[in-house]
Amino acid sequence: MDKGTYLSALEDRFKRYAAIDTQSDPRSTTTPSTAKQLDLQYLLKDELSAYGAEDIQVDEYGYLYATIPPSTSKDVPVVCFCAHVDTSPDAPGSGVKPIVHRNYDGSPIVLPDDQSVVITPEDFPHLLQCIGHDIITASGTTLLGADDKAGVAIIMQLAQILLQHPEIPHGKIRILFTPDEEIGRGVDHVRLEVLQADYGYTLDGGVPGSLEDETFSADSAEVDIHGVAIHPGYAKDKMENAIKIASRIIASLPVNTLCPERTEGRQGFIHPTEIHGSLQSAKLSFILRDFDTPRLKDHAALLEKIVQAVLVDYPGSSYTMTTREQYRNMKEVLDRHPQVIEYAEEAIRRIGLEPVKEPIRGGTDGARLSFMGLPCPNLFTGMQGIHSVREWVSLQDMWSAVEMLLQLVQIWEERS
Repeated sequence: MDKGTYLSALEDRFKRYAAIDTQSDPRSTTTPSTAKQLDLQYLLKDELSAYGAEDIQVDEYGYLYATIPPSTSKDVPVVCFCAHVDTSPDAPGSGVKPIVHRNYDGSPIVLPDDQSVVITPEDFPHLLQCIGHDIITASGTTLLGADDKAGVAIIMQLAQILLQHPEIPHGKIRILFTPDEEIGRGVDHVRLEVLQADYGYTLDGGVPGSLEDETFSADSAEVDIHGVAIHPGYAKDKMENAIKIASRIIASLPVNTLCPERTEGRQGFIHPTEIHGSLQSAKLSFILRDFDTPRLKDHAALLEKIVQAVLVDYPGSSYTMTTREQYRNMKEVLDRHPQVIEYAEEAIRRIGLEPVKEPIRGGTDGARLSFMGLPCPNLFTGMQGIHSVREWVSLQDMWSAVEMLLQLVQIWEERS
């Protein structure tokens, strides 16, 4: 296997994928939420077909399924590798111009299209581990999309290598590329009966060596305020402004606890994500997060208590509050399938790294897939500064992920 050739191919494919606008849209009611995600899915389908993959399909919901056939006669569990094609709506995603900074020397990286955007080792300490690497950034006005096109590129590079080198022993491998992960809908329409995998791994993690088997548990909450609308000229002692009620609810939330900006590690939070409305009515959207699933009910109860306390001063107004389960801590499932983690840890060690296991203060497609019946931890890709114009990734870190997957598929074959 010619590493130089495949490293160059990895760089080329990542830059091509990153240049395609695939942002998802949380306000859309379709699946995928944006048709432009299909531009990348069909490109991936064509590339997989050219490599010799089998059973390739992009279904009506924009999910891509494909098979790398086994190269061994052993009865090996079917392993799925999964990544998402959409990019975050949190920063501009149209017109991405990937730039490769060769042989990085440890100095700040100034991005050319907005020179106020600078990537520094002070903000990203991992940069100091990447001296001599080829660092890929956007140009300063858009995100890069390494979240999760790094994961897509890594899986695609694995597919090319395995299909061109049948002497590498492995079982049947399934590939799954999902839309809309960034807006919480990444596995809404996954068909496990089509996927037909026994175990899975998402490629959606950060620094090399990271292996994530624990996520937040997550609920959403919607609070609808129904005020009393009166012409402002005749409003004395009658008007109850829903905008002001909503504002008081937000202002009454904890300031030094239970909020993302003041918590870390295993601490949960109540986080307002959207507010809009008028004199008559207003809607507030929240996300509730905690590693201890039962505490989500406590967070919801506290939020409702705050709403009720505010409405004491508005006797003519009312509210409704609804909560919805989003995903659960995947550790609850993965603890029942220890080999999934053990094999990943061994694969990481085989490429000369030490596994780093930390809980994710967020979620992945793997969290929901685990509870759907596909145990699915998260593996590193090298992505840094995600959801921002300072997003970056090291080409060599991505290659380390490819090497890890090559070891991982062989470990599954060896242990079968």
